[in-house]
Amino acid sequence: MSNKLSTPLLIMLLGGLFFVLVLLNNLVLSSVRLDLTENQVYSLSSGSKEIISEIDEPINLYFFFSDKASKNMTSLRNYANRVESLLKEYSKVANGKLNLQVIDPEAFSEAEDQANQFGLTAATLGAAGDAIYLGLAATNAFDEQQIIAFFDPQKESFLEYEVSKLIHQLSDPEPVVVSLLTDLPVSGGQNPMTGRFDPAWTFSSQLEQLYQVEKIDSSASALPEETDVLVIVHPKNLNDALLFSIDQFAMKGGKILAFVDPHNESDQMAMMAGGGANSSDLGPLLSAWGVEFNANQVLLDAQAGLDIRTQAGGVARHFGFIGLGTKQLDREDITTANLEIINGASFGTIALKADSNVKWQPLLMSTENADLVEATAYSAVRDPEAFAGMYESEKQQYVLAARLSGAAVSAYEKAPEGMDNSDFSTSTSNLNLVLVADTDLLTDRFWVQQANFFGQTIVTPFANNGDFLTNAVENLGGSDALISVRSRGTFARPFTRVEELTVKAEEKFREQEQLLQLQLDETEAQLAQLQNQQVEGGALVLSPEQQNAVDDFMQKKIEIRKALRDVRHQLDKDIEQLGNWLKFINIAIAPLALMLLLMLLSRLFRMRSKGVTV
Repeated sequence: MSNKLSTPLLIMLLGGLFFVLVLLNNLVLSSVRLDLTENQVYSLSSGSKEIISEIDEPINLYFFFSDKASKNMTSLRNYANRVESLLKEYSKVANGKLNLQVIDPEAFSEAEDQANQFGLTAATLGAAGDAIYLGLAATNAFDEQQIIAFFDPQKESFLEYEVSKLIHQLSDPEPVVVSLLTDLPVSGGQNPMTGRFDPAWTFSSQLEQLYQVEKIDSSASALPEETDVLVIVHPKNLNDALLFSIDQFAMKGGKILAFVDPHNESDQMAMMAGGGANSSDLGPLLSAWGVEFNANQVLLDAQAGLDIRTQAGGVARHFGFIGLGTKQLDREDITTANLEIINGASFGTIALKADSNVKWQPLLMSTENADLVEATAYSAVRDPEAFAGMYESEKQQYVLAARLSGAAVSAYEKAPEGMDNSDFSTSTSNLNLVLVADTDLLTDRFWVQQANFFGQTIVTPFANNGDFLTNAVENLGGSDALISVRSRGTFARPFTRVEELTVKAEEKFREQEQLLQLQLDETEAQLAQLQNQQVEGGALVLSPEQQNAVDDFMQKKIEIRKALRDVRHQLDKDIEQLGNWLKFINIAIAPLALMLLLMLLSRLFRMRSKGVTV
């Protein structure tokens, strides 16, 4: 008798245990989370947690998502859930410093007006053309605001970086001070070659629009004290005091974006002076920091070479003028992930030293069809077709730009004579350097076109050189914690069956839509002909045959519209049915299967126990 009651009793005990555990989880363990996803996409990185810990005044987050309007957009809704979950994790970690509100901006509602006031993007998606919001607005105690206009699922790996950047900008709203060190005429002025006044270089104008820029040249003996990011362009013959100042800036955690070159082709003064290659470097600094810059050789790339117009009027490929495409740009770093092309000339190469402890992340690479030639020989060639004869491919890729971070040592054992040695740093564990082995890519001719429009100069970029610069400065201008976030893994795991159903239904939908449009065009042509007929009593007179034709079309139009609705309804029905089956399996079948498995194991253990007893 007891054996017959054991199975029902076991089921009752398991059911009771299940409900007790659920209740215990909701009441006691609701704050405990275990992220078992592949790339820890539901957890915040240490950098984001550090940014949150630095918040002084509460920040309000307004997450706008068109929940009702996106009812049948499965992939978008999954990504919206991913964003909302991450924002809730931010709010949870912040302990009251982040106030999150989730808002559904329905059409013609006050919430939609609020989203428009913030400047969020309303994307037109779906067959019905509904306006879909998926953005974030944030305000701080000083009424300053920042937005993410639309969360692009294609940029999911940078989701945490974008949210952390927004929070950092509101918690630390002080402007970024950029010190620009160069002797090149980036601010414009009189051209020594032509005598005319040249405008400022576009990259320099962009920096001044985005940041507080202080410009210094090689005659300076120290960097400005308030420098947040140091941008160095074509450094030549820097004095010891300035080199020491740059070294100590790096040793104390300063951020540096440096452009060096084995041969700068845009330095007018150097061209007038002649003398072969026009190279630049940072003296002993780069070698001490663990990286080697080849200042004596120029890269030739047969595959990435740009076509230019020759003096004879023809077109030839210049192996030294390089156009780097998406395959040569790092798709994992925030500075280059979304860029398409970067153009430059006479690139140098950089490499990591064998005994270096610094972390190394290449950003720009050559193709495998590359070769190196002496910079002095390169500078003497005027015919671009001559480089083909100098080129010999060794099937080797070269690094043209890289991010360096981590441990590095100073290039100096002590401060130079006459300088203060009391605050000298011998090393750092937090080097922040982006090194680019070309300076010509900053000149306008390689990435922008200028046109005069009623006296105003209009600049149109045809390459992403300027984007690369501003991305790098923006990234370096953030906190060390923000730089450490950069990119995370992706969350998306597509429902292939749902996608197949969607594709098939949309194919039918497009076929019906094209048929309707064709008939609409035919009828409009017929109506246009009718308009040319005589009008009696102010009204259009139609013959019985014409009236029947119009009536037939209207009936057919109604039928086709009904068919369109049926196709869309069937699509939604198939997806909903599939979703219901998945819910049924997860909610009912899976727990039942687990219970049966436990019962089977219990029975096996009981039988084995009896066998041992006998």
